Amino acid sequence: MNPERPLVDVAVGMLCRGDGAVLMTSRPAGKPYAGYWEFPGGKFEHSEDVAAALTRELQEELGIAAIQTEPAWEIEHDYPHARVRLLFCWVTEWEGQIKPLEQQQTLWVAPGAAWPYPVLPASIEFLPKIQRQAAKRTGS
Repeated sequence: MNPERPLVDVAVGMLCRGDGAVLMTSRPAGKPYAGYWEFPGGKFEHSEDVAAALTRELQEELGIAAIQTEPAWEIEHDYPHARVRLLFCWVTEWEGQIKPLEQQQTLWVAPGAAWPYPVLPASIEFLPKIQRQAAKRTGS
């Protein structure tokens, strides 16, 4: 980590359906790591907290309104283009139909299924933990 680079706060939404499947989206063309798979979300805007940033980002990216969110964990990661603090949150209830508003792909990953490839580097180590916790949420 390079502590001299500014730290950017990013809200990350792990949308989890009742069957334990978790939503991933591909990064749109023109963004760093275009085509990589990620959990939806994005940078905080001025004076936002994690819930406000996540709500706004899910509306902008997927056209949905988050109803039920729960903080999960946070990590810092130093990418070549930015040093980020990722604040992961479970999203277990939302309103509206998921629509890829940034021409990104969407994919529901069922418990025990293989993750798509490639996944953003900061998320890779958490994939097994995400699947375990998603499965627990369904009682599986």
